[in-house]
Amino acid sequence: MAQYVFKMPDLGEGTVSAEVLQWHVKAGEVVQEDQIIADVMTEKAAIEIPAPVSGRVVRTRGEPGETIAVGSELIVFDTDGAAPAESAEPAEPAAAAATQPVVAATAPIAPTAAIPAVSAPAAGRVMASPATRRRAKEAGIDLQAVAGSGPGGRVTRADFEAAASAGATGATRVAAPTRSARTGTTEVKIIGLRRVIAQRMSEAKRTIPHFAYVEEIDITELEALREHLNAGAPQGTPPLTLLPFLGLALARVLPDFPQCNALHDPERNVVVQHGALHLGIATQTPDGLKVPVVRHAEGLSLRELAAAIRDAADRARRNKSTREELSGSTLTITSLGRLGGIASTPVINAPEVAIIGVNKAVERPVVHGGAIAIRRMMNISASFDHRFVDGYDAASMIQALKALLEHPATIFMQGEDSGR
Repeated sequence: MAQYVFKMPDLGEGTVSAEVLQWHVKAGEVVQEDQIIADVMTEKAAIEIPAPVSGRVVRTRGEPGETIAVGSELIVFDTDGAAPAESAEPAEPAAAAATQPVVAATAPIAPTAAIPAVSAPAAGRVMASPATRRRAKEAGIDLQAVAGSGPGGRVTRADFEAAASAGATGATRVAAPTRSARTGTTEVKIIGLRRVIAQRMSEAKRTIPHFAYVEEIDITELEALREHLNAGAPQGTPPLTLLPFLGLALARVLPDFPQCNALHDPERNVVVQHGALHLGIATQTPDGLKVPVVRHAEGLSLRELAAAIRDAADRARRNKSTREELSGSTLTITSLGRLGGIASTPVINAPEVAIIGVNKAVERPVVHGGAIAIRRMMNISASFDHRFVDGYDAASMIQALKALLEHPATIFMQGEDSGR
């Protein structure tokens, strides 16, 4: 048997190990060269590993969640394709089934026999006192089937008591709903992207002294402009959202606040301020939160930025982003859309020093021009690294951003005519 030992490859950017996410093959299967055999996770992204040769799988190494060092054995092939395979998967213990979540079954409700009717049910709402209704509910008796002897067919207490006596009424006993306590637990292994997210969030909150700044913005004019541009766009053009407007506005204000568009390098003890805006777009995906990057947002038009944001987010959701597309941002925008709430305290995407959170937009009455008016209002919730961004600078940057968004024509003006 000719064996080919395939080792964990060097996945670039200083990667020394990778976590096994999922095996697509198992011992005994015949695979073809370039067939995807496994998904692994580096600190940057999930990567598909193709088979380097054709052959039969002899054994694999690493269960999902296990980390394999670069250069260590990952999978062994029999390139002759005829040798028996050794299964590397441990046998399932007999007691494993007992560890599965247990869901309590609801006991079936025993049927109750219908009591022979002595009169037809009254039409419409039954006339009865609250006390009689309560007694009927507690006894499980439908008052619709009880003949009332009171004025206008009112069901009296005597009528109810007669209906409740054994087999002597036209009442139908209603079974009271039963409730049972839920039991059982489900264990979810923290692997892959969720592990990376947990590590990064913990590290960011542990090492970065966050401070938050929340400001409300009147986006009535901005929303009117957005709707106007969408209405006039060629058929089939994807509608504009608020994010590209926010991205362009950030690109306009950040040159005046370079300390907010920066990366912290603790090893060299420096803060690298960037002229370019490489915009991170926090994106919820089936695998968890990812931050694809739109590079040089400052050089894109509104439609170009909208398309770039849309494409980056779509690729991230479909797990098609490359490592390069998920790294290198200088400032991140995070938005929960209609779930955005009133305010939030987003966690900084290290090594960045700031993050801009978008809350939901709602129409509400505000004082505008000395009178009460209905305006569309939206809060911006930003977090900053207080080691490198002072409160005054953070507030000034958000106020400059607010001025552009509240008068959106100024976003597209250049030079002194913009008022900046």
